[in-house]
Formats: sequence, structure tokens, C-alpha cells
Amino acid sequence: MRGAAMSLKAAVSGLVIFLLSVSVVKGEDTWRVTHSSAQICAVKGSTVEIPCTYTYPSRLNEHDNMDVETFWYTKKNDNQFVDVKTDPDYSGRVEYLFHENVCTLRIKNLTERDSAVYKFMFTTNQPGGSLTGDEGVTLSITDLQVQVERVWTRAELKCYSSCNEADNPSYVWYENGHKLTEERSSLYVSHYDHNKYSCSLKGFEVYRSPEVLLQGWRVTHSSAQICAVKRSTVEIPCT
Repeated sequence: MRGAAMSLKAAVSGLVIFLLSVSVVKGEDTWRVTHSSAQICAVKGSTVEIPCTYTYPSRLNEHDNMDVETFWYTKKNDNQFVDVKTDPDYSGRVEYLFHENVCTLRIKNLTERDSAVYKFMFTTNQPGGSLTGDEGVTLSITDLQVQVERVWTRAELKCYSSCNEADNPSYVWYENGHKLTEERSSLYVSHYDHNKYSCSLKGFEVYRSPEVLLQGWRVTHSSAQICAVKRSTVEIPCT
């Protein structure tokens, strides 16, 4: 699987934030594993693609050099790298988007356990003809949450994730399941509000945060008027 370098753009179905870029080189520059992102953060339940390309000399030791084995791994078993496609933890959720020199990994229905360092390895048919992306790509999985803070007579709702939101994404807010027009990370409502709120990232509305019910600030009396006998004891109910 060889060919000219290609431009990659991840096709993802969830919050994905890319940081840094890393290349792993063996000897000459003709041996290379390249990841356009060294760190990726994605939303739980979504799908992520980890971009990757690799190159190597077409001939080695005066013989044709070609792929024998290509795979991704996160761990070892008996000193052997475990192909994520054979790992039961990823059963039915992993797809290799391999074409020519492209070695992109796709993982569906992400869970917290998928947070790991992912490394690509390839081996050719010539002695010593192998290379792994030693630094790999660090994948972190986050879950959206609504945080509530009191601000004077209002409540500030914040759509929060543990990702470093370098891409400054837009948000979608929901009140009792109905979409609102607000697209900022914060939403202000009255302290007396008694509605349920959740949030998602714009374009990925299927992955919503759990709903938060605002109880509001309220003083309630069960009776507006009470009549009592002189010198008796009275109780004025209040919550």
C-alpha cells in the first residue's frame, strides 16, 4: 500500500479536537508514519477517525519492498501487539480505512474505556522492514454535562466537556426537549425556572448531555390567610 502523500481531513460524528502533529521516521525520510493530530478528544457515543499516512522505500536490500502486515494497537499480550480489530473491547466497532499509503482508524460508539494511546504499525516483506508510530495518538473520551451556577437573580447554565475546546464550537440548548436558538456555551435563565435543560454540540445534536432540572428559588405558603383563637398556638406552614 504505497502512493503519493494525500491530504486528510477527519470525518467525525462527535466533538473532536485536534492538537499538535507528529511524524515517526526510521532512518531516512522515506520511512515514515505521520499523524496529523497527536491528541484527539471526542464525545462519548460518537464516531471518531484517527488520520494516518505512512511511506517506505519501494526497494530494500535490492528487493521489492511491500506490505505484509498493517494494524493499530493500544496494548500488548505476551509481548505481542494486540490488533484492535481482534480485541474484544472493540468488537464490531473498529474499521480500517486503508488505501495506498493511508492508514486511518475509525472507532464507532465510543466509550470511556476507549481513552488510550493508539499506535499504527506496518511490516514489509524485507528483513528489518517495519515501523511503528512510537508516539502514537492520544484519544480522550468526554461526556457533555450541564453545570449550574447562581448569578444574582439568574442561573447560568454551562455546557461543559473535559476537552480543550480549541476549535470554539457552537452549542445547541434544549428546554424540556425543545431546541432553543441560543448557540453559546452558556445559557441564562431565571432562578424561578422549573424546566429541564440539556445541551449538545451544533452538528452533533444526537449526542446530548443528561437533562438538568432547575428547582428554582421559591417561598411557598400553603395558606394565604389564617384565622386563630386569641392566646392559642398557631403554625404558619412554609417551604
